[in-house]
Amino acid sequence: MNYAELKKTDIANGEGVRVSLFVSGCRRHCKGCFNEIAWDFAYGKPFDEAAEEEVLSALAPSFIRGLTLLGGDPFEPENQRALLPFVKKVKERFPEKDIWCFTGYTYDDGDILEPHARTEVTRELISLLDVLVDGKFEEELKDIRLVFRGSSNQRVIDVKKSLQAHKVILYLT
Repeated sequence: MNYAELKKTDIANGEGVRVSLFVSGCRRHCKGCFNEIAWDFAYGKPFDEAAEEEVLSALAPSFIRGLTLLGGDPFEPENQRALLPFVKKVKERFPEKDIWCFTGYTYDDGDILEPHARTEVTRELISLLDVLVDGKFEEELKDIRLVFRGSSNQRVIDVKKSLQAHKVILYLT
């Protein structure tokens, strides 16, 4: 997996001051996407051990609330497989920090609905998240007043509560 960008102090992609990892690769190609450059899976730098350590070090300060995964799309199958072991490391090292993820895929009952994006690691990766912002960006539904989403079809989901209830529970309405 490659990554397009790493923001070590981001306040735009989740609550509090966060470390945001923009992965490369997205097959959706949403009209009006803010990050078209990250559609290409080969764009950016390899997410190798050195990159992992850079993210983990950036997460260490107490003022950092958590990690945000976005892109590209973290739930492209090849990105899921690369992210799962890393997210496990983050949870192990920083259990007090939350993890947010943005995806163009939609979530339902603990999984990603689109069969072509479901992998053997999807459910486990989702279970490690705290908040999932789901749904394809729809330019005709764009609303700059929305919090942590670009279009009104997208949802900000409380993953832990949703998994427990076996239905989508919104984190923010």
